[in-house]
Amino acid sequence: MKDTSGLPQSLLVLGGTSEIALATARRLIARRTRTVWLAGRPSPALERSAQQLRGLGADVHTVAFDALAPDSHETVLGKVFAEGDVDMVLLAFGVLGNQARDEREPAAAVRVAQTNYTGAVSAALVSACALQAQGHGSLVVLSSAAGERARRSNFIYGSSKAGLDTFAQGLGDALHGTGAHVMVVRPGFVRSKPTAQRPQARLATTPEAVATAIELGLRRRSETVWVPGSLRVVMSVLRHLPRAVLRRLAV
Repeated sequence: MKDTSGLPQSLLVLGGTSEIALATARRLIARRTRTVWLAGRPSPALERSAQQLRGLGADVHTVAFDALAPDSHETVLGKVFAEGDVDMVLLAFGVLGNQARDEREPAAAVRVAQTNYTGAVSAALVSACALQAQGHGSLVVLSSAAGERARRSNFIYGSSKAGLDTFAQGLGDALHGTGAHVMVVRPGFVRSKPTAQRPQARLATTPEAVATAIELGLRRRSETVWVPGSLRVVMSVLRHLPRAVLRRLAV
């Protein structure tokens, strides 16, 4: 019988130590997922993540993957797809950077852009081509509400996510009708290790809440998911504020 849940049996995670990605993997393993590939830079953290998921009953493999080495993406990811169909690719890697430092050190700002945008474009296109060749599968792209409007506090990170978000939307249009599907996920401030030292924003969310929203989005075959859902209205207002007003706000 054909499965109509929209949930994957096999999952490829690009960014295998991401807290959001791991929360999503745990949730999907509890539902239907049986095979997981965690792609990331080889590290004890990647191996620990794999071991934790194995403890939940999944068949988990680690894959050496570097977002900053796009010339290797086709070969590295091609080996995963050669093992069999992949039902879902979760593009979850990215760096927040440090706005004050990155403004002073252009090379650091470029690294944020190369990781969050250039590396993501490469990995997403390789994955999309493979999903299209299969004739099925979802590419889930972790974007950010920060990409909706340039803000003084995080415009370097936000601009990289804005580029990724626009790219992912266009890729979804390009894949429409092929059987492959792109879903863009736009969380707000996520309480996690990378943000532990930062002031908590309003409408903050958690990796687990993002994972829940991803599952629901997959079931609905959504194209865009906001986390929390109310953030969509807030960002719509912020997006249309005059720049003179936005400059006076502490955002």
